Amino acid sequence: MNLFGTIRAPRELIFGYDQRNSLGRVASKLGRRALVVTDARLTSDLHFLAMMNQLEAAGVGLRIDGSTLPDVPVESAIACAVAARDFAPDLVVGIGGGSCLDMAKCVAVLLTHGGNPRDYYGEHNVPGPVMPIIAIPTTAGTGSEVTPVAVLSDAERNLKVGISSPHIIPTASICDPELTLTCPPSLTAIAGADALTHAIEAFTAIRREPLPGLAQERVFVGKNVFSDHFALRAISLLWQGLEAACMNGADTAAREKVMMGATLAGLSFGVAGTAAAHAIQYPVGALTQTAHGAGVACLMPYVMSWNKPEIMKELGEIANAAGLGSADEVIPAIASLFARIGIPSTLRELGLQDDRLDWVAEQSCGISRLIENNPRPLALPDMRRLVAAAHSGDTSLLD
Repeated sequence: MNLFGTIRAPRELIFGYDQRNSLGRVASKLGRRALVVTDARLTSDLHFLAMMNQLEAAGVGLRIDGSTLPDVPVESAIACAVAARDFAPDLVVGIGGGSCLDMAKCVAVLLTHGGNPRDYYGEHNVPGPVMPIIAIPTTAGTGSEVTPVAVLSDAERNLKVGISSPHIIPTASICDPELTLTCPPSLTAIAGADALTHAIEAFTAIRREPLPGLAQERVFVGKNVFSDHFALRAISLLWQGLEAACMNGADTAAREKVMMGATLAGLSFGVAGTAAAHAIQYPVGALTQTAHGAGVACLMPYVMSWNKPEIMKELGEIANAAGLGSADEVIPAIASLFARIGIPSTLRELGLQDDRLDWVAEQSCGISRLIENNPRPLALPDMRRLVAAAHSGDTSLLD
């Protein structure tokens, strides 16, 4: 066996309850003028205000930008960077959910290299290092605190788009599960389901021939020994903690497992990449305006059913990680877990209209970086069957 693997991660990753209180000391080693990127709700949060006091006590000047919107419209990132230029920050701190962290990454790129976010869409288009980024997630799902990806929404394209570059991995990340205790059950479910989907898609992604230079040519190299390690541990933790965290938000042990699972899933898919469930969700999300995590989780059992002939070995390992009896139990068990925490079971429930199925299939096939990462090929006729099955709930369409 060729034990090929690669890890891309923050220079410093700190995890644990109360660790948010290390922010001042971490930041003071990275810069003197911090642009703090968050959303309007968090600007009055007591934990957030305490962290701002830490920065000031550590001698770090700060400016707070609370303009982050869900899914990060491209124009909002441009406006944030323009507004910050007179402050001349040398450090960006992102605090909040995945959108806040993605906004921080994008703004760091614009402040360092100029231009427009559209200049950096795709892989390896950020020309060099960006100013230091500190990421502090307040939800447990996207894994953005450790990934080389920033996702934005582009109204001109009516799609979500990604900037993918190792240069935008945060320099330091502080993951404090206490910051997730106030997340409502619906957000906990959507974010946690997103994390579980990240781990499963990374673990079942295509395995590419490990030619020298693969990790320099591609941001997402496919499954490898390191991504597999992180993915299986993430699946185990999320399986143990996600439903419990949704049922009782004050369950600190469950919150800890879900946040660590989300972070490990980020470390996994940050090099392995995701696949068909994410490709299909991009056009579905654009049409239905539904949460990303709900969409990818809705799609995951159908995508796994399509991929099943190619991933039986991986399904067996997932069964072991989740404490299930056999590979054949995995897909029904995942569908059942998602249903119990409130994830819609079909694209119809998400609001996708019958007359848009062909468009969704065509757009999904066009997202080649994700479709090429899928372990079983998906030509357009096959994609139409897969989208139709996920819309109707009829898996016999995949036979």
